[in-house]
Amino acid sequence: MRKADLILDISKKTGISKIDVMVTLENFFTEIKDSLTNGENIYVRGFGSFIVKKRNATIGRNVKKNTIVHVPERLVPFFKPAKEFMLAVRNENHFANKEKLASPIPIM
Repeated sequence: MRKADLILDISKKTGISKIDVMVTLENFFTEIKDSLTNGENIYVRGFGSFIVKKRNATIGRNVKKNTIVHVPERLVPFFKPAKEFMLAVRNENHFANKEKLASPIPIM
């Protein structure tokens, strides 16, 4: 699903114009980016948490040049879904529907 599809779905379900939904969604994304950039975490009960994690410095390799590359310590955005969200995604019916769509592969 693309952002345009999300805007259309929200607009249809709520009766709010697509322009208003688009502006609201853009402001939501901007607020998340700004908060994470400032080091603030966002917690949405029942949905999940947008947090900033620290990745330690590591040593990598440039395979083409066969050299060692030092990757510095950095901050990365991370989304941790809420328990209810995880359970909804892991729902047994969800996988059962996907299995019906997939063609069975015979094992010989």
